[in-house]
Amino acid sequence: MPAMARGRLSVRRFLQLSALAALATIGLKTAAWWVTGSVGLLSDAMESFVNLAAALFALAMVTIAHAPADDEHPYGHSKAEYFSSGFEALMIIGAALAIVWTAARRWLDPQPLEDVGLGVVLSMVSSAINGGLAWAMLRAARHHDSIALEADARHLMTDVWTSVGVAAGVLLVQPTGLLWLDPLLAILVALNIMREARGLLRRSVDGLMDRALSDDERGRIDHALKRLATDEVRFDHLRTRRAAGLKFCQLHMHVPGHWTLARAAAKREEVESHLMDAVSGMRVTIELLPVGQETFGVKTGAG
Repeated sequence: MPAMARGRLSVRRFLQLSALAALATIGLKTAAWWVTGSVGLLSDAMESFVNLAAALFALAMVTIAHAPADDEHPYGHSKAEYFSSGFEALMIIGAALAIVWTAARRWLDPQPLEDVGLGVVLSMVSSAINGGLAWAMLRAARHHDSIALEADARHLMTDVWTSVGVAAGVLLVQPTGLLWLDPLLAILVALNIMREARGLLRRSVDGLMDRALSDDERGRIDHALKRLATDEVRFDHLRTRRAAGLKFCQLHMHVPGHWTLARAAAKREEVESHLMDAVSGMRVTIELLPVGQETFGVKTGAG
């Protein structure tokens, strides 16, 4: 099986596991809320519904992103992954608003908690499931350079810390008798996941606007070009961009006008090979020009 196909299946498999984990945690956290009556645990359960919707949408977007290029999308569909992280951010915001509404009502009408120990145990089991899966997904996201997988993993990790905080607060309600701690924790949960939503939205918008490659990647490209440049060959008009897991580099290569086409093409192939070695998985486009000739158009630096 080709490496790209193996990578695609791996990302999809993790998102499928994320959806299954969301179903499991929905059951556990809903049971925790049911036995305790804690609005904090209810808010935690509501976030798991967001996890499920986000995982399913991410799975759909990753499938679209890896569809081959066609006449209407000659550069492929890789940016579909950014819609996944953007959708997840909007879902998080919706869940946060619902949590605040529920917590505000409970603040005005505090209720005693019951069977706190059992509820916390159920919540911690769900956190263990999410924590283990999030750790594995973050590793896979770095390996496959998938923003959809990374967004889902980071959301799961946020859910873990949220659950730990809620459980700790719920345990404090009974010995202290401070019933308002429960709705306060729910509101803090909402604020925390809204912060996560803000970061996801920013990254999604950034990606849709063709963000340049990282400074480290650009540095490796510059270093390779400096080694390849000679008195006869020079490079300019370098531009880079990222589209989800895909990376692109475009530049001009100036060669002497007396060179044969075969010699220029061979040199271009050598440069492309070195650049792709410098930045793994990058697609390189080089326009050949005779020394002293410039093309008209927008001249930009990196990005």
